Amino acid sequence: MEQTPMTARGEQLLREELNRLKTVERPRITAAIAEARSHGDLSENAEYDAAKEEQGLCEARIKDIESKLASANIIDVTKLKTSGPLKVVFGCTVTLVDVDTDKEITYKIVGEDEASIENNLISYKTPIARGLLGKVEGDEVAITIPKGTVTYEITEVKYVL
Repeated sequence: MEQTPMTARGEQLLREELNRLKTVERPRITAAIAEARSHGDLSENAEYDAAKEEQGLCEARIKDIESKLASANIIDVTKLKTSGPLKVVFGCTVTLVDVDTDKEITYKIVGEDEASIENNLISYKTPIARGLLGKVEGDEVAITIPKGTVTYEITEVKYVL
C-alpha cells in the first residue's frame, strides 16, 4: 500500500473533517432524504435526487479520508536529526528569493490535502516543491513551472511546526 505523507497538522485537520462528516453532515443528509421521501413520488422528486447525490459525495469523501489516514506517514520535521546545513524536506519551511526580481517568498512543503497557496502551503508534488527537495541553504535552483523557468536562491530552511 502506498503511504500518504502528511504533517501532524494535516492529520489533525483530516480527523476533524472526518468527525464532522460522520457526526454532522451524515445525519443532516439522512434527515433530508427522509424529508424528501415523505413528499411522495420519488421519480419526480428533485429534493430526493439532490439529497441522494449529496449523500454519495459525503460517503465518498469519508472513504477517501479513511483511506488516507490508514496509509498515513506522519512526518514531524522537528524530530529530524540534523547535522550540517538543513536540507529541504517534506514538512520544512523554506524561504526563497527570486533571483530575477529579488522578491522573497516563504513556503511550507506539505501533503496534498493540506496545500493552500493562499497560506503559502504547497504540496510536495508541485513543480516548485519537487525542484527544492534535497537542496540546502545557499543553493540556487532553476525550476520549470507552467509560466516558464524561475530561478530561486534558498535563503533559509527551517524545521518548525
